Amino acid sequence: QVQLVESGGGLVQPGGSVRLSCAASGFTLDYYAIAWFHQAPGKEREGVSCIIMSDGKTYYADSVKGRFTIYRDNAKNTVYLQMSSLKPEDTAVYYCAAPTSGDCEDYDRGPWFGSWGQGTQVTVSS
Repeated sequence: QVQLVESGGGLVQPGGSVRLSCAASGFTLDYYAIAWFHQAPGKEREGVSCIIMSDGKTYYADSVKGRFTIYRDNAKNTVYLQMSSLKPEDTAVYYCAAPTSGDCEDYDRGPWFGSWGQGTQVTVSS
């Protein structure tokens, strides 16, 4: 069973940084793609970034290019999202998921393995 657990969120000042973690249990990420999403209050969930675990190829939404970095640690079975130059509009609950396609093309359209977890809240405010 695919299980992913998000962690690392918190309260951050505008311009600050935070690193999110997406840890897998019960399976090895090596042959999957892992994507990050965010959902702000009253808005739909949106794709933020995606990484293909086998080759490290990455994809980013235009709104986060140059500010966010997704990377993997295969040994730790974990994907990270380093978020920098944060803006108040980045405030959202962040989730990770594994597209069933195994790659990042159309990663934000689904479907994804398993069900959505609790996510981790990131609040950007002074």
